Amino acid sequence: MPRFYYILIIKENRYMKSKMIDLLNIKYPIFQGGMAWVADGDLAGAVSKAGGFGIIGGGNAPKEIVQKNIHRIKEITDSPFGVNIMLLSPFVDDIVDLVIEEGVKVVTTGAGNPAKYMERFKKARMVVIPVIPSVALARRMEKIGVDAVIAEGMEAGGHIGKLTTMALVRQVAEAVDIPVIAAGGIGDGAGMAAAFCLGAEAVQVGTRFVIAKESNAHVNYKQKIIKARDIDTVVSAQHFGHAVRSIKNKLTRAFDKAERDAFKQENPDLTVFEEMGAGKLPVSVIDGDVENGSVMAGQIAGLISKEETAEEILKDLYEGAKKIMAQEAEKWLEI
Repeated sequence: MPRFYYILIIKENRYMKSKMIDLLNIKYPIFQGGMAWVADGDLAGAVSKAGGFGIIGGGNAPKEIVQKNIHRIKEITDSPFGVNIMLLSPFVDDIVDLVIEEGVKVVTTGAGNPAKYMERFKKARMVVIPVIPSVALARRMEKIGVDAVIAEGMEAGGHIGKLTTMALVRQVAEAVDIPVIAAGGIGDGAGMAAAFCLGAEAVQVGTRFVIAKESNAHVNYKQKIIKARDIDTVVSAQHFGHAVRSIKNKLTRAFDKAERDAFKQENPDLTVFEEMGAGKLPVSVIDGDVENGSVMAGQIAGLISKEETAEEILKDLYEGAKKIMAQEAEKWLEI
């Protein structure tokens, strides 16, 4: 069972201890999500340089693009960073070759089971951290020898599972002995503090980093997040396909109509949903068409109101969590 680390009060000094700080040699136990088309070398480099853990989003990009981003982050900083590998990518074997060739020390994985590559990762002395949506998968990952898991709740943007962050993180923390990183719906210090209280050793933040000043996401994409309210994200294709959370627009309304139409059919054509979503993320992230493109964002978007540097975001998260946890500890000490 993971050990819980809270704010320790020693005289006037308050600090946070985390297994992930020691494992990855980072200042803040804060991961920047490996978001496809958003998490490039510039953003990940800025996060790692400022003391967090920057992650390059591999997505479905070919080897040359991911390599370019790895070289870019190495230009920015010599601090630790990772690469997120989407296991369903048509280029997954090339990306695995690449991270080993480039001496990348940490990989996070999504959309599948990394068991096929574990022997090679471990031979290269890499830290492997899969994103998981359930206790069963967390246990399976522990058995194959991963170093930690990212428990991502359905509040997150992009492809999601069925459990909320609060329910998932707590149960995963009880089920495995490896460190747990909480993700989904975390955008400020209060959310980070809550994750630590659930048993997490670190948090992963995506949506807030999309609007970092170092993020190359289109200004229209950033403004869509900044203007979003708490109820402005929806889940598309949750009944017919791979569920995706994004901000409401013309595309999400088209998905909603397609789902309603599919329910009326005895044998609906499910390829429609794959075709509707194919290539829609760069339409918004790169081209700035936030009506016809997919504006992936988490439910926490309603709390995000301004563009800041990666360093400012990291400090706000960390100091906010530290303050809240210290205050709560003092309350309990008074009883």
